[in-house]
Amino acid sequence: MLVKVFGSAVFGVEATTITVEVNIDKGIGYHLVGLPDNAIKESSYRIAAALKNNGYAMPGKKITINMAPADLRKEGSAYDLTLTIGILVASGQIKADEVDKYIIMGELSLDGSLQPIRGALPIAIKAKEEGFKGFFLPKQNVKEAAIVAGLDVYGVENVQEVIDFLEGKGTLEPTTIDTRAEFYKTLDFPEFDFSDVKGQESIKRCMEIAAAGGHNIILIGPPGAGKTMLAKRLPSILPPMTLREALETTKIHSVAGKLKEVGLMNQRPFRSPHHTISNVALVGGGSYPQPGEISMAHNGVLFLDELPEFKRDVLEVMRQPLEDREVTISRAKFTVTYPSSFMLVASMNPSPSGFFNDPDSPQTSSPHEMQRYLSKISGPLLDRIDIHIEVTPVPFEKLSEDQKAESSVDIRKRVTAAREIQTERFEQMENIHYNAQMNTKHIREHCALDDASKQLLKTAMERLNLSARAYDRILKVARTIADLDAAPTVISSHIAEAIQYRSLDRDGWLG
Repeated sequence: MLVKVFGSAVFGVEATTITVEVNIDKGIGYHLVGLPDNAIKESSYRIAAALKNNGYAMPGKKITINMAPADLRKEGSAYDLTLTIGILVASGQIKADEVDKYIIMGELSLDGSLQPIRGALPIAIKAKEEGFKGFFLPKQNVKEAAIVAGLDVYGVENVQEVIDFLEGKGTLEPTTIDTRAEFYKTLDFPEFDFSDVKGQESIKRCMEIAAAGGHNIILIGPPGAGKTMLAKRLPSILPPMTLREALETTKIHSVAGKLKEVGLMNQRPFRSPHHTISNVALVGGGSYPQPGEISMAHNGVLFLDELPEFKRDVLEVMRQPLEDREVTISRAKFTVTYPSSFMLVASMNPSPSGFFNDPDSPQTSSPHEMQRYLSKISGPLLDRIDIHIEVTPVPFEKLSEDQKAESSVDIRKRVTAAREIQTERFEQMENIHYNAQMNTKHIREHCALDDASKQLLKTAMERLNLSARAYDRILKVARTIADLDAAPTVISSHIAEAIQYRSLDRDGWLG
């Protein structure tokens, strides 16, 4: 008897429906075809034990299973449940007339219970698109899949529950989630708050500008100046995610298997990889591509602490994703694209000892040592960072004062107001939502300068020997400063402030 059941494979952040054809005939043997990997080939042992422990049996006949389309590589143990149900129906051990109306996915334990799978959200989205009635999956993944309205999502704990439901012997309640209610559970009391930071008013201003325009930022300062402390608080002033951004972010984390019984993600991600990270772990990839840290930080913040400590080739692979806001990983037989629109926040010491131009420090570095240290970061990468700011240690008087600093919630109100201006400005544009995403054409249109501003910028360009990309960065930052002031045009004071935030372009910075 031939039976068709349906599963799904995830490539990039999109799912493809897989038809599992099970044919049971005279003879003996178990034949699995359609480019399965080792985890799927081993499934016969898990399936046999799970069936025996639940009162069923592996048919002692010739079992042929084809996973179509046969030219797509299938990976992982998530097809265990799909194959099990197919074998039971094809061997006549259960009667399930509507089995072809459901997507069935789950990894089996030997006792028939189910283990969580990856990519439940993209699979549910595809199932709804293709008109399936429902989706059976492990209970641990049910919240992420239930985000999709118009699809019956059943979270099950073991294979017996699925069998009983398909035979009409038992009932299962589909899980429903009010996506909007889930999404608007925002936190107004963030774990890390800017009110904890004493002094550093100019750095906080920089952070506010970076958050308002989505600009990349690098903090340069000696150890203990508060670089990491400030960076960790940046997500608390970013505007709340839109529903579209929340779905995009949840999809990536679902594919990576990082959701852990969470429904819709409503907080912007903050990723802080260690400097020993490999380039594949950072941008994604592997023989079977998975999203890397830059995609996990999509719509959030990627924090690279001690930037010069990262391997140079690791930093260089970020250049293209920083510009294109997506990363394409190519393999011989297929190509996947992961979104990677993130804010890069980097920190570094100004010299190997960490104490640059500090008269009180006994540790000093020679100009040659400093040049070698800074040369680990390439010019093209620094060009892609809009704001460079020096962080100086906080004096004792500021540290010991009792006055509480401005809270993240208050700063976020100003940032959100500036972002709303940008949303309105780029309403007609599909892939542009804030100032940092502008290309040259948009910069010319939205950052028109008067004569005084042009002269000021010309002088700065000549004196600091800035590149054309740095010129564009200054204009983008100036546009964001104008938005924070709710000013319709960019004026010379906005340009002057934006020029200050290019520390590493100054010729005299080393000396």
